[in-house]
Parts: sequence; structure tokens; C-alpha cells
Amino acid sequence: MHKLDQVDRKILEALQTDGDLSNAELAERVCLSPSPCSRRVRILEEQGFFRGKVALVDPVRVGLPVSVFVQVTLDQPVKKSLQYFERSVSAWPEVMECYLMTGDFDYLLRVAVPDLATYHRFLEDKLTSLKGVDSIRSSFSLKQVQYRTALPLAHLVAEPMKTVQR
Repeated sequence: MHKLDQVDRKILEALQTDGDLSNAELAERVCLSPSPCSRRVRILEEQGFFRGKVALVDPVRVGLPVSVFVQVTLDQPVKKSLQYFERSVSAWPEVMECYLMTGDFDYLLRVAVPDLATYHRFLEDKLTSLKGVDSIRSSFSLKQVQYRTALPLAHLVAEPMKTVQR
């Protein structure tokens, strides 16, 4: 496994913010020449630090202004039921995120839809008809206060201590 250093961290931070950076622009941002920068990016890619490259689309501009957070409890949260549920929801394009949880419910989903009627159809046609679902609790987002795709990376490499010359 590649041991990350300060330059790697800067590369990861820069590419999380702008995945369209050319190698020359990236090299300038992280204070490297283009060839070593390209080599480091290739190593990070080979080591699996990147899941892929995407363009973030504004949900409101494409007619998906409603985000619904759905808490789902299964009647029997055993391995076979969990796998069935996960396979099912993974195939539904409305489900943007799905997390297996601890606590009072088994799964938390974020569903993106154009309106309440579409969400109602999603509930009737998909979620409530899914075998093993015991209860569903929906919460509607009124406003997105914070949304990030860039992960905080400060913990990866501590800043080197600066020595004071006398």
C-alpha cells in the first residue's frame, strides 16, 4: 500500500475539488513538475484512491428538487433478507444513497424525485411491495444546508513542524 505524503494529500484535495484539472494545472497547484505529478496520480489510481470521475449535476436544474430520507426496518434483518433488500434498492435509480444502520431502523435511504406524487408511486410500486419490509418512515428535506463531495483529508498527513531559524 502506498504511504501518502503531503503532496499526495494535496493532489487528492485538488482533484476532489476539480476533477477536470489538466496535469499541468494540477502540477502547478501542488508544486511539482508535470512528469512526477502524473506519476503520483497514476500510483494513486492504481492503489484505488479514486472511485471514478463524474460531473455533479444540479438536481433542481434536472427536475429532481425533492429529497426524501427514508428509514426502513426489515421484519427479519438476517443475512439473506439484507442481501435481497440491498440488491433490490441498488437497482432503483431514485435511490441515491443507501446505508445499513445500527439503532432503531435497518436502512437509511436518500431518494431523489421530482414531486410528492412520484415519491408516492415509488413507495407503492417499489418499497412497500418489497418482501421483508416491516416499516417505512419518510422525512422530506426542506432545504439543503450543506452538501459536499470532497472528503476531509487533513488526518492523512500531519503538517510538518516548521523550524524557526535564529
